[in-house]
Amino acid sequence: MGLYQQNQMKRDTRPLAYQAGLLGAAAMLAATFLVMGNIATRDAIERRRVEDLLTSLSQVIPAGMHDNDLLTYPVTLTRTSGEEVTIYRALRGRLVTGVAFRVSGSGYAGPIELILGLDTRGEILGVRVLAHAETPGLGDKIEVSRDDWILGFNGRSLGNPPAERWAVKKDGGDFDQFSGATITPRGVVGAVRDGLRFFREHRAILE
Repeated sequence: MGLYQQNQMKRDTRPLAYQAGLLGAAAMLAATFLVMGNIATRDAIERRRVEDLLTSLSQVIPAGMHDNDLLTYPVTLTRTSGEEVTIYRALRGRLVTGVAFRVSGSGYAGPIELILGLDTRGEILGVRVLAHAETPGLGDKIEVSRDDWILGFNGRSLGNPPAERWAVKKDGGDFDQFSGATITPRGVVGAVRDGLRFFREHRAILE
């Protein structure tokens, strides 16, 4: 191969090497910005998560029942399925006055995440929806901002109504269903009932 051809090949490969270098630098720069953006927003996202959780807890455990920060010193228990459950305790001094924890049911469009508040007798202080994907105008009536249906759990317990009546009316229970949306309230009722059973099984530990 002649000298001219060798020089020509070198000139031909320079633009490719240059473009590859630019591409690599751009990729590194983009990755750096992504990492920096993640770091910058992580704290804000965590603060918002904590604020939302505190808001939900305040709706299921009345402020007059405790003098502690509900997020301080939670207890972690394990279901028979192996799932860990975080229990938030309401304290007055060192006395436990109530607890709150997440429960989950199956809705029409997917899981329904709830938070359940109970006093030490196992009576419901409140239930609120944390997340769901139910149909707007039908299944979203489980939200307290849409309907007062979920307030019907207040004061209930495993004995009120009896265990066999912990179902929607269509299934022979005491709880109303929504017109055209039975699956959603059925999932919520089942989740709350299971939460009450979980509390009964671990009551001695939580008090």
